[in-house]
Amino acid sequence: MKVQTKVFLARDLSLALDAASRRMRRSKSEIVQAAVAAYLSPDGEEVSEAAVTRRLDRISRSIERLERDVTISNEAVALFVKAWLTATPSLSTGDQKAQNAKGQERYVGFLEALSRRLSSGRLLRAEIHDEQPGSGGS
Repeated sequence: MKVQTKVFLARDLSLALDAASRRMRRSKSEIVQAAVAAYLSPDGEEVSEAAVTRRLDRISRSIERLERDVTISNEAVALFVKAWLTATPSLSTGDQKAQNAKGQERYVGFLEALSRRLSSGRLLRAEIHDEQPGSGGS
């Protein structure tokens, strides 16, 4: 048996309820009934806490992946710079202009290769062996 109840809502809350009703294709009564039931549920706080905990866990995993990717990027750049500094000979003044042109040409080639690699979806992080505990490898 349903009982009619009259409640007063702030205008912005009433507008939000109207919009949710249209968007979800549910009656306002259904939405309000579910919200009140959830609010009055004795385990409502536990459900909310569990939802927040799950969300925080997902965020933590995302941050861990970002940290790993940044570490990989930093190490890759460091290795490249070390190799470049080791292998690049000093230039005489006359060779500087030709080397600058060649450097610009190589840089453009590097950008093109980087663009192709990023658009193909093949990323360095996928080639790096994942050594996180319990992961069982790549």
